[in-house]
Amino acid sequence: MESVSILVDVQNVYYTTRQTYGQNFDYNKFWSKVTGNRKIVHATAYAIDRSDEKQKQFQNILRAIGFEVKLKPYIQRSDGSAKGDWDVGITLDAMEYAKSSDTIVLVSGDGDFDLLVERIIATHNSSVEVYGVEALTAKSLMSAATTFIPIGPDLLLN
Repeated sequence: MESVSILVDVQNVYYTTRQTYGQNFDYNKFWSKVTGNRKIVHATAYAIDRSDEKQKQFQNILRAIGFEVKLKPYIQRSDGSAKGDWDVGITLDAMEYAKSSDTIVLVSGDGDFDLLVERIIATHNSSVEVYGVEALTAKSLMSAATTFIPIGPDLLLN
């Protein structure tokens, strides 16, 4: 049975599906699609913690599906800008998880991950599936992936 580790950049998928489709990503449909006939080694959703009740409910839903939820605090800068991304954390976990996984599934359109994907394929001989909203996914990331799967209506909440 193929072993798989799943890494979801929650902020990226939230904003890209909302911007493109005006809808939210359906984590249950995604889980069903990506886990069929596969052994899950790790499944992690990386999110920003704003200590909001609705967000806590969402995080509990992710946990109930099977994800470990990793949170970083939301940082509001004095100039009004905000910070809170998981690029380094996702990268470190992906490199670690690739040691014990046949396939890494990355849900993000962030082009910063193209080097990570190339390194996983070259170093660990793992395949990398990238799920992203095609119009908002970096071409370099799509090219680096073993397989690119566009997020479309079949993976959105109705």
